[in-house]
Amino acid sequence: MGFDYDVAVIGSGFGGSVAALRLTEKGYRVGVMEAGKRYRDHTLPKSSWNIRKFFWFPKLGLRGIQRLTLLRDVLILSGAGVGGGSLVWANVCYEPLDDAFDDPQWSHITDWKKELAPFYDQARRMLGAERVPFETNSDQVMRAIGRDLGVEHTFHLNDVAVHFGNPGQEVPDPYFGGEGPSRAGCRHCGGCMVGCRYNAKNRLDKNYLHLAEKRGAHVHPDQQVVDLEPLDGGGYRITARKPGARLFRRTRTYTAEQVVFAAGALGTTRLLMKLRDADRLPALSERLGYQVRTNSEAIVGSLARTAATDYSHGVAITSSIHPDADTTIEPVRYPKGSNSMGLLTTMLVDGGGRVPRWLKFLAAMIRHPVTFVRSLSVRRWSERTVILLVMQSIDNSLRVFHKKGLFGTRLTSAHDTGRPSPTYLPVANQAARAGAEHMGGMAGSSLNEVLLDIPLTAHILGGACVGDSPDSGVIDPYHRIFSYPDLHVTDGAAVAANLGVNPSLTITALAERAMALWPNRGEPDDRPAPNEAYRIVDPVRPIAPAVPDGAHGELRFS
Repeated sequence: MGFDYDVAVIGSGFGGSVAALRLTEKGYRVGVMEAGKRYRDHTLPKSSWNIRKFFWFPKLGLRGIQRLTLLRDVLILSGAGVGGGSLVWANVCYEPLDDAFDDPQWSHITDWKKELAPFYDQARRMLGAERVPFETNSDQVMRAIGRDLGVEHTFHLNDVAVHFGNPGQEVPDPYFGGEGPSRAGCRHCGGCMVGCRYNAKNRLDKNYLHLAEKRGAHVHPDQQVVDLEPLDGGGYRITARKPGARLFRRTRTYTAEQVVFAAGALGTTRLLMKLRDADRLPALSERLGYQVRTNSEAIVGSLARTAATDYSHGVAITSSIHPDADTTIEPVRYPKGSNSMGLLTTMLVDGGGRVPRWLKFLAAMIRHPVTFVRSLSVRRWSERTVILLVMQSIDNSLRVFHKKGLFGTRLTSAHDTGRPSPTYLPVANQAARAGAEHMGGMAGSSLNEVLLDIPLTAHILGGACVGDSPDSGVIDPYHRIFSYPDLHVTDGAAVAANLGVNPSLTITALAERAMALWPNRGEPDDRPAPNEAYRIVDPVRPIAPAVPDGAHGELRFS
């Protein structure tokens, strides 16, 4: 039978965009189904107060770029729209700490650090990573925090996927031989996570997806995949519909010979569990939903009393310090006027011990009523605040699963393996207080942490992890789903460890590696057959490369 596509890609974030480009290069007909909208620079929200364009709650008619998902143990921030998480991405291009490669979930399979090295290089080139060329007021705060923690020597500026250029002069796009519209440079407005409106941020719709569509890939926005059914004789029927639509919920179907799941760690895991529960994919590994990582994050902040010093100037994240071998701290910013996320902010309260955190918070409110009232104000919040993103590579994980309740089935979580996922990081609170001291203000936390003991993460990972067998993982080291070799996972769901740093570059590198090992359409497959022992496979040169050879870095093609 004929298929609509050789490969259907579910999701258009870092894993999905890489798959779309690299498979079109190899001669496959590719269709991409994305639940979110397609945004252009000028249609992105002007601030986070543009609720309809910024927040994603389709049932309420909000179809913006920022998702919030609350589970029992964590509040998750993720992206929505064509380009996935890159729309709200803070641009950071970091390789993980060594602990991530040593995680027992996957370290015995291969030397991941060595094998991924050329793909990190390729991902960095494709995302246009540049070192931040300036220091901001927030970076001065980071230096001060580093001094107080005794680690100022670890301070450094980050590599970010931003075209800095010259803000006053447009030039041809410097990437991919000048393809694409002319670009001016970054305006240092801090608007990266609200959606860059100035063509300076290297979002996925500016590189991978842009090139994939030019070479024939079809991107279908407003198409949330709700079902996948194996067909007699091979291939799959995929059912999708517009999220949130009630009166005009038009359902569409697509057929494909193979499918790549790349709907984000939570989206991919949730969809696969739904398909297993509906007996569409009954042989999925029992490990589905396990080894879900939060990057051991805490998000705290330091708030100045006034906006005399502007901390919103710069790009979303500019620098880092490392209090110890496991920990990375970065300053995060929103642009002027984007103060809605400040509604989550309140006074900082320590966790741990026998006294519940909410009770400590209540006591702090009584002792410091003026400070509490000030913490409720979001006036010029983005200009007064240095958000501190604290990440650790310590081994801990959650399990996510469906639970039936009074209002139907919902996704929830529980402790899995390793240490319990932290609800409180002492080093984060120490850093927030040090920053507040330097800024002459107060230290802050999020309401979900102090009231519910539920941390916030922007880096949810795992759930359909790489393993050496169905007993240890959901996908094999070539990203094929066990028992379903025509189904693949290339997004954050595949990541097997806490990375301790921003994960986007690693997700991109893993997807680059997985796609490099695919054969060209119609050619023999050099990868071991499913369930055979792992062996290193040389990358396969695409028959129709979309980018100059230099963008492939040091890859050695077979």
